[in-house]
Amino acid sequence: MDIRNKTVLVLGAWGLVGNAITRKLIAEKPAKIIVTSLKKEEALDYIEKLKIDYPDLPENYFVPWWGNIFVRNEFKDMNRFDILNDPVKRRLLMHDTMEELNDDILHNSSIYNLLIEHKPAIIIDAINSATGIAYQDVYTTFRNVKRTIEKNPTVEALTEEAEKMICTQYIPQIIRHIQILYASMNAVETEIYLKIGTSGTGGMGLNIPYTHSEEKPSRVLLSKSCVAGAHTLLLFLMGRTPEAAITKEIKPTAAIAWKKIDFGEVKKAGKSIDLVDVKLDDAVLLEDTLKLSLEKQLPFTGEKLKSVFIDTGENGTFSRGEFEAITSQGQMEYVTPEEIADDAIFEILGGNTGHDIINALDNATLEPTYRAGFMQHFAIERLAELEKEFGTDSVAFELLGPPRLSKLLHELNLLRKVGGGMKEIISESAETLQSRIVELLNKNDKLRSEIISIGIPILLPDGKSLLRANMIKIPPFRGENELEIVPGKIDLWAHDGWVDLRLKNIEKWKKRLQDIIDEAEMYPESDTSSLHVRTKRYWNNFESIEIGKVVSWLFIHEERGKRGKA
Repeated sequence: MDIRNKTVLVLGAWGLVGNAITRKLIAEKPAKIIVTSLKKEEALDYIEKLKIDYPDLPENYFVPWWGNIFVRNEFKDMNRFDILNDPVKRRLLMHDTMEELNDDILHNSSIYNLLIEHKPAIIIDAINSATGIAYQDVYTTFRNVKRTIEKNPTVEALTEEAEKMICTQYIPQIIRHIQILYASMNAVETEIYLKIGTSGTGGMGLNIPYTHSEEKPSRVLLSKSCVAGAHTLLLFLMGRTPEAAITKEIKPTAAIAWKKIDFGEVKKAGKSIDLVDVKLDDAVLLEDTLKLSLEKQLPFTGEKLKSVFIDTGENGTFSRGEFEAITSQGQMEYVTPEEIADDAIFEILGGNTGHDIINALDNATLEPTYRAGFMQHFAIERLAELEKEFGTDSVAFELLGPPRLSKLLHELNLLRKVGGGMKEIISESAETLQSRIVELLNKNDKLRSEIISIGIPILLPDGKSLLRANMIKIPPFRGENELEIVPGKIDLWAHDGWVDLRLKNIEKWKKRLQDIIDEAEMYPESDTSSLHVRTKRYWNNFESIEIGKVVSWLFIHEERGKRGKA
């Protein structure tokens, strides 16, 4: 696609790769570039540097934004530990991550507000998402919970640690991030999303000697790889979603370097390293125990650690020795941010670098086969033969799910039993069809029992009476055995998993069947090419109804559930 005159959002623009991408984008003449970073000072500082380097660009060409895209908007500028240590904020964070996605969670999220404000056509995501999530370190959180349990804790203390552990779970966080990102991009009609991902180990294997603890390999480091892999597969699914933004990912498998080489203060987590001087005579005698933290801190010299260093961005500041070791042939080696930026821009423009992971997965996965498609006919035919032999209808067992699938299949089965083919059903009044279905259910104990016994209740015509078994699938049990019936709830539950015998639902079915007929009759009978699939012949000339075919049509048209690639 053309970048010219488009609004481009660069997530993580202050970082090493984001910095290079932002500068490479300018030559493509976008309308403006949204420059983001976690911290306000980083975003503003980078924009000032860009204005100096590109003085001829309009004043508002670079637009700053800062904050954490993984939390709600009101928390975006807060330290995560401050959120976790505040009971009210912690529970909001837990709610935003673990509850079903709804408009409240979506509209309160920082990424949604960012996209709604700027409506980017192109998003380049250079945030090291896997690191940000995995380095919350669920293992440290586990140890805190364990120590709390061992101390015979109060309910309050144990609740606090349990809530923190829930908030630290990796997979729910990356799932919620993708759900919100997808919904937000749909809302503003983003055209393309390109992620700069990670393998987690810089391309090395389980024998990686560079780690973050005494373990080799570190579980926290492997967690980063797990989150990165989960992220990629979720993007793979997003790329297969019709009407979603074009989705790509470039995943460097080497160290990324560098931002600058200099002499000065060496910083760790943004803070200078204070020097401590201990004389040889003050060495600690190793006897019974070794204290990891001293009760009385040793005095600082007043000096900061200064040396020659190479700044590798998010990966940290390395000494010459560290950089030489990690980038030597046969080790992690490295790739420059400019090379990543070149690939990113080329992919957005429609080129094929061979480095798009989503495209690679598309090409490497085993797709539906000709043989399976050919054999599907025989499977369906044999199932139909056995239905006739045993005098039964194989409708739904509520094993595939969701309950809506079983509900739709059973509703349509009832309609075909009392109405016949598609044209016959739509020619009858909804009142007549409703009356016939009620009569059928009154007489046919087996049919009635089979529907409710799989957890699909039947909402009777008055809309107030429910025929149900011991177990129902909708609404799902979530810890509360009794739910208040408030306006709108019955409609919601009936939509999600109740056979609905109200007139408005029968009218809806008539409209659906009419839409199917209209679509099929729109195709000229003289066109015998491969262009059309769901022709009149596909629908048995509307004389008989194959319920699975109809529900698949509904999932494609009503649920937007069409397979994106085949």
